[in-house]
Amino acid sequence: MASHHHSLLSLAASATTFSIILLCCLTLIEALNGGFSVDLIHRDSPDSPFYNASETHSQRVAKALRRSINRVNHFKPSSSVSPNLAQTDIISNSGEYLMKYSVGTPPVAILGVADTGSDLIWLQCKPCTECYNQAAPFFDPKMSTTYKSVSCTSSQCESLRKTSCSNDGTSCQYSVSYGDQSFSNGDLAVDTFTLGSTTSDNPVSLPETIIGCGHDNNGIFGAEGSGIVGLGGGTVSLVSQLSSSIRGKFSYCLVPLTSRDKKSSKLKFGSDAVVSGPGTVSTPLVPKSPDTFYFLTLEAMSVGSKRLELSGSSGSGDLEGNIIIDSGTTVTTLPPEFYPTFESAVAEEIDLERGHDPSQFLSLCYKRTSDSIEIPITAHFTGADVKLNPGTTFIQINKELSCLAFRANESTIFGNLAQSNLLVGYDLVKKTVSFKPTDCTKL
Repeated sequence: MASHHHSLLSLAASATTFSIILLCCLTLIEALNGGFSVDLIHRDSPDSPFYNASETHSQRVAKALRRSINRVNHFKPSSSVSPNLAQTDIISNSGEYLMKYSVGTPPVAILGVADTGSDLIWLQCKPCTECYNQAAPFFDPKMSTTYKSVSCTSSQCESLRKTSCSNDGTSCQYSVSYGDQSFSNGDLAVDTFTLGSTTSDNPVSLPETIIGCGHDNNGIFGAEGSGIVGLGGGTVSLVSQLSSSIRGKFSYCLVPLTSRDKKSSKLKFGSDAVVSGPGTVSTPLVPKSPDTFYFLTLEAMSVGSKRLELSGSSGSGDLEGNIIIDSGTTVTTLPPEFYPTFESAVAEEIDLERGHDPSQFLSLCYKRTSDSIEIPITAHFTGADVKLNPGTTFIQINKELSCLAFRANESTIFGNLAQSNLLVGYDLVKKTVSFKPTDCTKL
């Protein structure tokens, strides 16, 4: 919001104009402080344009696991990229949750991937020099009366790491890329961003939101969506741009992938997003680079009554900020030196015939019986013991096979299956993440 206020001040040619603008902003802030929510649509739910009715449940699960492999690469530190540049990395359309929004005046409806692992809001725009196939029309900035390119010397241009100046020296160009060679290049701009609130009939419009208008985009993207809605911790993410008006608070409650209920998950902002009451536990957010990602400290995992302690990097006691919480990764990944101990503890609790994941992505699998495998697993974050939903710690791969939805990886991530049926609240002012056991289909 700082850059937003800076641009407003430069626009204010007189005290009168400024007071009108300020009044407008205060009205918007009052509206937002009341809190609002939007639907998060799982890409495999019947409400999603990605939904393929002819696919079986196990085919959808197999695809989600394959997307997870790509997704984990997103968090790997790259030796060729400085930590600062990693702030502008994006994911491919492997993100699991989609979000409806509108951009421009008159508003044009867009479906983007809601992503806690990236920052910039970007979409495909006309004219397209190179764009991936998209079912909906590309956004035409010429048709929006509120669209404005950002100048090279503006604070908005400086707020994104990887920017350059257009050939004529007038506008700011952005470039974002991802480890699987997906990328988006285009104009950095401001326009009105509108979220359809599920809590009222009045959509929430956010004037002068920084967006990326992509004219050259490619990678593993689905035709049904257009780009990304970044919910990360960096300065240009939707959450950061809303920051003062939502007082740094947002939350979501993810309906389990296995749910027969067709309810959408909810993403809430502002006062609506406060997570409190019986059963709520909170853990500190750890400031680390890049500031896009939300780092927590995982101290131990419990399987039944057996508590397994994690050790710090290379055996040291320093665990601080050792795991990223991410809504776009399906499975939870644990450090390679710790994972075998965890898997063995789970295996000791189960007396069933072992099986093998045909994709070799998950390593602890059992041949299916009529009963679901429900082992009590708890993630022990600093100050917060989070009991995981027993129904999603194992995932049904096909009719014959269920596998533990965890694996070993250097990039340690608390994924969305482990987060399902938990109300997860981020408070970026207090720098905490809170968890509360919740039936997300009831929200």
